[in-house]
Amino acid sequence: MAETKVIMPQMGESIFEGTLTKWLKKKGERVERDEPLFEISTDKIDTEIPSPAAGVLQDILVNEGQTVQINTVVAVIGDGSAKAAAEEAKQPAKQEPPAKEAPKETPKQEPKEVKGPAPVAGPTAETEEEEREPSATEERIKSSPLVRRIAKEHNVDLSALTGKGTGIDGRVTKSDILSYIEQSKAAPRPAPAEAGAYKGPEPPRPKPSAPAVQPVTFTGEVERVPLTQMRKAIAEHMVMSRKTSAHVTTFFEVDCSRILHAKEKLQPDFERSGARLTVTAFFVQAAANALKRFPIVNSSLEGDTILYKRAINIGIAVNLEWGLIVPVIKNADEKNLLGLAKAINDIGERARNKKLTPDDIKDGTFTITNPGQYGAVIGTPIINQPQVAIMGMGGIKKRAVVIDDAIAIRPMIMLSLSFDHRVIDGATADQFMADVQKQLESWAS
Repeated sequence: MAETKVIMPQMGESIFEGTLTKWLKKKGERVERDEPLFEISTDKIDTEIPSPAAGVLQDILVNEGQTVQINTVVAVIGDGSAKAAAEEAKQPAKQEPPAKEAPKETPKQEPKEVKGPAPVAGPTAETEEEEREPSATEERIKSSPLVRRIAKEHNVDLSALTGKGTGIDGRVTKSDILSYIEQSKAAPRPAPAEAGAYKGPEPPRPKPSAPAVQPVTFTGEVERVPLTQMRKAIAEHMVMSRKTSAHVTTFFEVDCSRILHAKEKLQPDFERSGARLTVTAFFVQAAANALKRFPIVNSSLEGDTILYKRAINIGIAVNLEWGLIVPVIKNADEKNLLGLAKAINDIGERARNKKLTPDDIKDGTFTITNPGQYGAVIGTPIINQPQVAIMGMGGIKKRAVVIDDAIAIRPMIMLSLSFDHRVIDGATADQFMADVQKQLESWAS
């Protein structure tokens, strides 16, 4: 049997690394194909990864808690023959000592040679130091390809961030490099004053230094809890999104009378089909229909090029005890309401049980999040890169509204759309949301 390399999978188009949190098999143990092999954690997912082949876990190359780039080989699966080869390799090693006895005939010459090369000890030490100097380069390795690319674009030497990385083992994260670049841009500003051309403006110099004042420390009792790898990744991803996209949010109020009536009418039939119908399914279907009419909202920006996605894959944000993940409903526009309800139930259940696969969180083109289920009136969500828009659902509340010059009580919801103004104009965003609103308010069962 040929050896099979187990690699760190890519858990999303914007994910370049993952943390191996736990090995579910030990070295030397047999594993079956598709049997859970190890657990990983990223800002998108916290799940088990199945074995790509059946055999013996021949070698483990990445330890628990270690963060590595995607496509890194983390283990090797073989047929167990490597063990026998290793044992055979050890036996010849034990038979070699007799051969070492031969050099004993010239022991006197060896000390002389040692005395002569004694000065060489200095150069060897120097070479060791030279090898240690690139410890900065070793630090560079503790960064993702994206971080190194940003550093190259801005002519930043990552050795300047040695020991300042906020990631695991001092790893330099995107937020670290972006923060450093911002500080570097701010630093040259006082330079003209130092040149002597403007000695008069020297008093303003203390103003930039004001933020450098030591932060106020809390003197009461505290409990320090390190961020989990998933929370660190989420934080990094959110900060990167805010610095990447020109976020703008628009709000629409929707009357939910018709969809609530349809939900009540259809619920018994859906339950007989094994699906629990929630209002989310209505909003997913309305969004999918609107995305077909406004393809720019289903796009992404790559450099100076807009990529229009033909598939409409809608991600649904799922809140978990240990973080937030966004599994994706593929080809949502091709599913009817029952199909969407089943898909929403399925990805939610598997997300809570850590049964999602890498494919479940890949290739999302648009995202819907529902803070309203916890009572929020509305939210302004951050765009899930590299997408260009995300819709937020508020809570459905009965409110007094004016209908045909008369006051009536209606179940109302506030919808928000955070969009990337680099790609989507405000008029287009509002037309998209007006389309969603019209579908929901004129829903026919």
